[in-house]
Parts: sequence; structure tokens; C-alpha cells
Amino acid sequence: MGDSAGVGPEITAKAWKARELHSLAPFFAIGCPDAVEKVWDGPIARITNPDQAAAAFATALPVLPVGDTCAVTPGSPDEASAKAALQSLELAVGLSNAGAAGGVVTGPVSKVQLYKIGFRHPGQTEFVAERCGIAPENAVMMLAGPTLRVVPITVHVSIASVPGLLTLELVLAKARATARGLLRNFGIERPRLAFAGLNPHAGESGEIGREEIDVLQPAIAQLREEGIDAIGPFAADAMFHPRARAGYDAALCPTHDQALIPIKTLHFDEGVNITLGLPIVRTSPDHGTAFGIAGKDEANPGAMIAAIKMAASAAQRRADAAA
Repeated sequence: MGDSAGVGPEITAKAWKARELHSLAPFFAIGCPDAVEKVWDGPIARITNPDQAAAAFATALPVLPVGDTCAVTPGSPDEASAKAALQSLELAVGLSNAGAAGGVVTGPVSKVQLYKIGFRHPGQTEFVAERCGIAPENAVMMLAGPTLRVVPITVHVSIASVPGLLTLELVLAKARATARGLLRNFGIERPRLAFAGLNPHAGESGEIGREEIDVLQPAIAQLREEGIDAIGPFAADAMFHPRARAGYDAALCPTHDQALIPIKTLHFDEGVNITLGLPIVRTSPDHGTAFGIAGKDEANPGAMIAAIKMAASAAQRRADAAA
């Protein structure tokens, strides 16, 4: 459920309420049942193991409690809500790694609160990758909506540090994982990858930056030699209109905001964060904790519903491929 003081409990409950309308596969929540009860008056089934979830799902939201009773106040995050979020995440990844769940959908967390209790990862993506034994450069954060998929090549780092981090090896690792992930999770047989340049106008042939010439162009050439359909680098400001989006399956962008601004503009209430390159399925709604509206019955569950549907679809594709 993410941070239980945020909108995670509410959007999880609303997703369960809309389960039939959206044909959602059975799921169970991990976290604080008390947090759900404070923001929702629907039925809850407290379960003790995942095997009980499917039977309970038709009539109540199954919740696997973590830790002690949570004295959480919606909109007021604290150490207890952060600890519950981290414990929930740890358990969810463990259950999915063990095959007890088909995948993990992570609710929004507050990294500020997590850092206060000793969390040292840049985000949940890096934490999940570590717990799955995957190197950070081989775990890819993709944001996906109905008409756009984007991958930030560098993620939660300062703009000033991006040129030094944008290496040929990093670009190749992210692109290869993206291509594999599009096949494995989305069933796209020959993924088309488009690259944004780092600099305005993709560097103007080196006049206002050489990252396109020194890093991105060689990476694209090597990817094409490997049989990956890669194009670019293009000026980022011209990559996201409808005609441009029709020409690729995923856009890879050197910086975080180059990727996230268009996806959140187009699909704020439907955007899903899916981690590629993992042995398990992991998705997340592409929005934050929204502490300001927590407990006010104002949270839109659209992104959580989309994240659950995408996780179920990816898990089914993987199961079919394994069979």
C-alpha cells in the first residue's frame, strides 16, 4: 500500500471496489488494515498468507497485515508509516520472488520519510532490483500509458551530474533491458526504440554539446548491429506529438524530466511505472503519496487500476512463455 498516511490505502480500496468494472485479476494488499479502515468503509478480509486471498477477493479486500496496529493519521506521515511501507515492500518482493504472488504493485512512498529510517536507495525501483539480485544498470524504470512509453536513462540524479553519468555502457544496458522488457512484458516482437538527445536540438551537430556525437550515436549504431531497432538521437521537444509517438514503442531519454514530463502530461491518471529487467513483475502507479488529499476521498484510483492490470498482463505473458 505504500506509505499508509498517503493515498495508497484509498486507491487500493477503490481499485478493489472497481474490480468487476475493470476485470481485475485477484490481488491482495500488504500493509496496515487500520489505514484502509480510516479512509474506506468497505469490507476487508484480514488474511495470514497469500493462499487465502483468492477466496476472499470476491467479497472483501484481502489485506495481509504487516507489523503492529498502525496508529496512522491520513495526511500525516511519520516514522511508523515509513517503517510499515518498507516492511510491506520487503515482504511483497519476497513473496513474489518465492512464487507466492504473480507480481508486485507498489503504492506511493515518501522517500523523505524513508530516508529518516535509514533507507539508502534512490527509490523503490533500486530497492526491488537489489532484492532480486539485479545490478542497478540492468533494471529499467519505464513509465507507460495508453499512447506512450518512456525510459529515463539517468533517474534520480542532479542535472549537473548527467553528462558524466551518460556513458556508452549505461545507454547500451538500459536499451537492451528495454528491448527485452518490451518483448517479455508487452509481447512486442521487434521493439522500436527512439532516443532523445541530451542537449537542445540534439546538440546542433556538436555546436551546443557533444553527448549525442560521443555517446548516443555510437550506442545507437551498436544496438542496430545487434539487431535492435534503434533510432535517433532526436530533439526531445519534437518527440512526443502524436505523429512522432507512432514511430516508436519506447522513448529513451537521458534525463528524468525529459521522460516524465510528457508521460505525466498525457497520462497522469493512467500512467504506470513498470520495472524491466527483473525476474519478477513490478509495477506502480505513476504518482506520489498526495498527503494533501489523503483521507478526503478525493484520490483517483485510475493509475493504481492501470498498474494492477499491467502487472497481471505481464505476469500472464511470462507464465505463457514459460509454459
